Amino acid sequence: MGERQVEFRNVSFRYQEDMPWVLKDVSFTIGPDEWVAIIGHNGSGKSTIAKLMNGLLFPQEGEILVDGIRVNQETVWDVRKQVGMVFQNPDNQFVGTTVRDDVAFGMENHGMPRELMVKRIEESLSAVGMQEYKIHEPHRLSGGQKQRVAIASILAVSPEFIILDEATAMLDPKGRKEIMQTIHGVQKERDLSLITITHDLHEVTQASRVIVMNQGEVWMQGTPREVFSRKEHVIEIGLDTPFISKLADHLKAEGVSLAREPLNHQELLEELWTLRSTM
Repeated sequence: MGERQVEFRNVSFRYQEDMPWVLKDVSFTIGPDEWVAIIGHNGSGKSTIAKLMNGLLFPQEGEILVDGIRVNQETVWDVRKQVGMVFQNPDNQFVGTTVRDDVAFGMENHGMPRELMVKRIEESLSAVGMQEYKIHEPHRLSGGQKQRVAIASILAVSPEFIILDEATAMLDPKGRKEIMQTIHGVQKERDLSLITITHDLHEVTQASRVIVMNQGEVWMQGTPREVFSRKEHVIEIGLDTPFISKLADHLKAEGVSLAREPLNHQELLEELWTLRSTM
């Protein structure tokens, strides 16, 4: 067994032989306990990467390894024990008549003993604050509650990597914030690696690393600060930049000298306070 990581090695993929390549010679590694955000314009290959990582698709060229295991049709069920995926619409993941049944479903597929399943159901629902809803019908829950249950279902299998594929896109700002606080807390508690496919720039700025996709290729990798410090280039490939980054640019245009690129309100306030203290 290799080191705990997901590795893409020169991966190329297209959905049909007569269609253009969706991914072209893509290589990157996601290591233990990382939070990696994958961003890019629509059609850049983000969701395809997520499906390849989880074994929903397989590359035509190159290889993908999870913990040193090559992802293919023979290993896919072993891979899915390590890589869990939460989709944009949680209704697509519900199969049971109650929340408890849904959380149990993945564990049943993996042949876990009943005693362990009961324990994992309680732990996973507790981790996302949904233990009081275990006998509720999933379709009667709110959007945020449904996503919490979907996350609990993945946590119950105890994967090493969790992929959120636009998992907060259908929620309001308050719901997005609550879900990301929940999953980030669980990540720290359980030492998970988190991969987020998202258009939410606030989520991106919280990640430890960003992979920027453009036309099926890895355009850039770096910290959020490194990526958004190249805002002119980011905008050129059709992406937006955080509001705070834009505000910082306006301040610089007015002669305010900032020592670093702020990513959030707190960092901008600290920069301005430091600047004021030196005046």
